[in-house]
Amino acid sequence: MAQKPSIPKGTRDFSPMEMAKRNYIFDTIKHVYQLYGFQQIETPAMETLGTLMGKYGEEGDKLLFKVLNSGDYLSKITPDELAERNSLRLAAKLCEKGLRYDLTVPFARYVVMHREELQLPFKRYQMQPVWRADRPQKGRYREFWQFDGDIVGSDSLLNEVELMQIVDTVFSRFGVRVQIKINNRKILTGIAEVIGAAEKIVDITVAIDKLDKIGLDNVNQELREDGLSDEQIEKLQPIISLEGTNDEKLNTIAEVLATSETGLKGVEETRFILDTLKTLGLKNEIQLDLTLARGLNYYTGAIFEVKALDVQIGSITGGGRYDNLTGIFGMPGISGVGISFGVDRIFDVLNALDCYPKDATNGTQLLFINFGDKETAYCLPFVAKAREAGIRTEIFPDSTKMKKQMSYANAKQIPFVALAGENEMSEGKLTLKNMETGEQSLITIDEIIQTILA
Repeated sequence: MAQKPSIPKGTRDFSPMEMAKRNYIFDTIKHVYQLYGFQQIETPAMETLGTLMGKYGEEGDKLLFKVLNSGDYLSKITPDELAERNSLRLAAKLCEKGLRYDLTVPFARYVVMHREELQLPFKRYQMQPVWRADRPQKGRYREFWQFDGDIVGSDSLLNEVELMQIVDTVFSRFGVRVQIKINNRKILTGIAEVIGAAEKIVDITVAIDKLDKIGLDNVNQELREDGLSDEQIEKLQPIISLEGTNDEKLNTIAEVLATSETGLKGVEETRFILDTLKTLGLKNEIQLDLTLARGLNYYTGAIFEVKALDVQIGSITGGGRYDNLTGIFGMPGISGVGISFGVDRIFDVLNALDCYPKDATNGTQLLFINFGDKETAYCLPFVAKAREAGIRTEIFPDSTKMKKQMSYANAKQIPFVALAGENEMSEGKLTLKNMETGEQSLITIDEIIQTILA
């Protein structure tokens, strides 16, 4: 009995209709990036584990898909090592490569390897799949696409402002209401300093980044397990639950961080970004959220996250400033800032809200019916002419029953069908049928082209 085919959990097939929708998403984001002078690159699906490991924190390292070495991969493993069954130690010897976890670390590696070719500041966009060995659930996949934009080689906060404009423009074009959340890792570092837990900054940010998912009590419990005292956790509570306008929050946190130079620098950077964006008339709300932590270790300044307001789903875009990511690859001092659009979640949001324009999912516009060899030979030049005019055109390949060919047109939602029999050929014309209204007319191919393109 043949094995029933399947795909790995957390992965998906996409139908032609779904791909039309996804291409609409890709094309929209790509066009906005290009408006701001970004250029496209691609990097391999696999990177060396040396490139990937240690860049995403301990939790991120656990989610890396490792690729088994080819050939006799057991030749370097001793019987004692096999008997020990230490999976982490075995993986280190059995695997030299891994599937990329995101597009930012491979981009940093790209910048270092190609630094002589790049004109700084370098603005790149990249749309490719990434993989994470996560537990699949609604809105969370093991294979998914990201669409990143990064600017490296510039410390200017105008880059952060520009990226927020890009986010606002993209979701405005999609017709999706979003809330753009902003924070700054320097503010979080300052908070850790003033509560006397500077060495716990990573633990603190990883924990409070989970606030929306696990709730305040569980966040506090995780902080307790990470070694923070009850007094330190108590000092965090008013900061985590801070309310008011963006300006009010900044004024309050500036008072709290008065003794932290790093924290005040974060307040200053955030104020500049928010004040500048006020003058640019964003269509979507931008909110300072001190619980936004984004646990990735490489963020050093502003951090961003975007939530859809009308659909219950996780973050659909995120990013931030990283001041020395390329330093780990031997090129210190290169600052960068970037964002990543979560294409798969955006796809789910647009489906839930039915935000696709009609022409985004249209396939074939015109189908020529096949009545036989003579009729097909008559139609083929017209098929070519319609395509030259930019009309998506098919001719049915088999001279089968007309009912079957019409069913094909209906199933694919093709709006126009062209027919040619003895009468049409004798007049050098075609019968054009509008599949929505049922109207038919005997006209020339030029008139058909004008009708469809009108």
